[in-house]
This record gives sequence, structure tokens and C-alpha cells, in this order.
Amino acid sequence: MRKLVRFFLGLFGWKIDTTVPKDLDKAVVVMAPHTSNWDFVIGYLAFYLMRIPANFLIKRELFFFPLGWILKGMGGIPVDRKRRNNLVEFSCALFEANKQLYLVFTPEGTRSANAHWKKGFYIIAQTAKVPIISAYIDYSTKTGGFHKVHPISDNFESDVHEIKVELSQFTGKYPEKGIIF
Repeated sequence: MRKLVRFFLGLFGWKIDTTVPKDLDKAVVVMAPHTSNWDFVIGYLAFYLMRIPANFLIKRELFFFPLGWILKGMGGIPVDRKRRNNLVEFSCALFEANKQLYLVFTPEGTRSANAHWKKGFYIIAQTAKVPIISAYIDYSTKTGGFHKVHPISDNFESDVHEIKVELSQFTGKYPEKGIIF
């Protein structure tokens, strides 16, 4: 099946770097720039090629029949964005319960340009004591993969600025909606 996925991505000109950080079974993954729904498709296929069980939080409204079953089967976790859900505690329990887990976030919180990244991914990584890995999809070169493992300090602004600087070199499907500072 992986050969078929690689063939499918190659058919559209995509090349995924399947290098996975060594000796790292658990992490919060920050994917940017996020400018299109196609990012999800390409990202999911990339994780499949890497043999990594990725999970992602996604708005509850998308979990209707039959899409809900498909999303759950792919690692989707429904979230009611209109309520406080104790997602930090829930996410930390996921990390504790799984030997290997990469929890994927698009911190812009939208597919539009947004200078103010949401803090949830950072708080989850701090609380669960797992590193943050930056990941990218670059439509200008049709490449994607992991970029760098980021240790966490206690300075959200500084850490996020560093991640933004590194990922700003990559181009989203809609460049005008890319990473802004």
C-alpha cells in the first residue's frame, strides 16, 4: 500500500522526506504553513509513509455519518470548539496511554493568515513533557516532511517566533495566507 501512496503523491509531483527524528516516540507536531484543506490530505499520506500513528484534533461538526467514521479511523479526535473541553488533560492522557504518538496541530487555527498562533499545542507539549517537532508542506517545491525537533523553554513567544522563522521559508498552496509575524 505504501508503494501506491508514494506513486499517487509522485503522480502529482510530491516528494515526502520520510526521515523521522531518531529515538522519539512521542511529540507534538506543529505543521505550517496551513493554507488549504489539501494540507491535511498530503500530511496524512506523509505520516502513513513514515509509519507514524498521527492523531489530530478536528472540529466536531465534521464527524457526521459516514465522514465521522473515516476521520476517527484516520486518527481524528472530535473537538467541540464552542466549549472548554480540558484538551490539555485529555491530550496528556493520550500521550500516557500510547507507546508512540504524534499529535498534530496547525497552530494558526485557520487556513487564513494569522499572526497569533494558538497556545494549546505548546501547553500540551509542556504538560506532557514531549518535544515539539515542526513539519512543513511546501507547494513551491512540492515537498514535505519534518523540519526540526524543538526543545521547550518557558518562553512561548520566543519558542513560537523561532518556529515561525524556520517554517516561513516554506510556501503554502495560497502564499498570501502563509506565516505572518
